[in-house]
Amino acid sequence: MGKLRLFVIRHGETAWSRERRFTGSRDVALTALGLRQCDAVAQALAPQPLAAVYASPLERARTSAEIIAKPHRLEVRVEAAFREMMFGPWEGLTREEVAARFPDDYERWRTAPDTLALPDAETLPEVAARVRRGLAALAGAHPDATLVLVSHAVIARALVLDALGLGLDRLWSVDASPASITEIEFEPGWATVHRMNTLAHLEAAGP
Repeated sequence: MGKLRLFVIRHGETAWSRERRFTGSRDVALTALGLRQCDAVAQALAPQPLAAVYASPLERARTSAEIIAKPHRLEVRVEAAFREMMFGPWEGLTREEVAARFPDDYERWRTAPDTLALPDAETLPEVAARVRRGLAALAGAHPDATLVLVSHAVIARALVLDALGLGLDRLWSVDASPASITEIEFEPGWATVHRMNTLAHLEAAGP
């Protein structure tokens, strides 16, 4: 494994992200603002020498990745390891609705997210394990390369926590806003977070 430079992008805004709904495995399209946000990411990353652009299989990530890949004339490569966490019965509900219907589980999610286990859902450790496997595959396929990965909030947080050597209990110590840019450099036995959840490029996207 050589040195891997990875730009981790959360997909652009959707109606559900604006309403703070748990989207998880559901397919939800980008809003008009979300499309403009991805244009801004594309402009910000246009000078970078990208070897490949990867995306979660979910529509909001794939569409975002296609916009970001366009200046580089790259085809988006879909990688299931980076799909969003499945939230089971919470999907489609707002934070307030989940807090009202599942108060104990929601409190656990807010205070000890690595211990939450919902029916027909994934646990955070399960998600982190598949993300780690996906990252190893990217590093093996692209030694000494610069890549873009367009994914989701939980995935971006898991990548940053792992790079910093922090546990999943610290999930809320890092953020991942729509169309944010996080840059991590990986080399054997080491990782450096160069920037995290940067948003300055979005000023041109408008309200």
